[in-house]
Amino acid sequence: MEPDALEDLGYRAAVVDLLGVLACGELTAYERLTADAAMAPDPEDEVHLAEMAVAEFRHFQQLRERLAEWGVDPNAAMAPFRPALDRFHTMTAPSDWLEGLVKAYVGDGIGIHFYREIAGALDPRTRELVLEVCEDLGQSDFVVDRVRAAIAQDPRVAGRLALWGRRLVGEAISQAQHVAAERDALTALLMGEVGAPDRRLDLQAVGALMNAVTAESSRRMQTLGLSG
Repeated sequence: MEPDALEDLGYRAAVVDLLGVLACGELTAYERLTADAAMAPDPEDEVHLAEMAVAEFRHFQQLRERLAEWGVDPNAAMAPFRPALDRFHTMTAPSDWLEGLVKAYVGDGIGIHFYREIAGALDPRTRELVLEVCEDLGQSDFVVDRVRAAIAQDPRVAGRLALWGRRLVGEAISQAQHVAAERDALTALLMGEVGAPDRRLDLQAVGALMNAVTAESSRRMQTLGLSG
């Protein structure tokens, strides 16, 4: 543990919130991938999603253990974020296998990129954990291959999935803003009011972060062969 950083109560509260929302996200991702696996068109795809689900659960365990190490109840740390995540997943429940894949790649990708960008404001040990739980689980190549193959087989699929992808982006940003507005500690971290020594964000960095997240969502849509 880095005492210089975590002894700052404001920074500690922000890190607990950050790990809490990440843990909640990993747990819900595990639950969703497990359910999506049931829609897989063949056993190979089902196994691939099951393996991704297992990896998400392993990341959840890492976050839970770190919170417990700090004397924080992981369930209490996650509780404030469950309603927003539940709303997002309820409003973006995929109707078929392809929509589930686009959600995993585009919707989840926004969050992953955001956390990677904000990791620069964290102390080294926390930053390492955040980057580790945000690593690619092999879904990128898998999803791109399956979605592009579906579009090649039926080009009409692209239009439907492009609309779906834009909806995912809008809902993800909306829920993220809602969470940030309700959690003062997270807002303070984003606005550079707290942070690890010499790593606090400034207004220019915040603007660059949001631009990077928006650009990443467009990049992911284009990679799938969809118009952003």
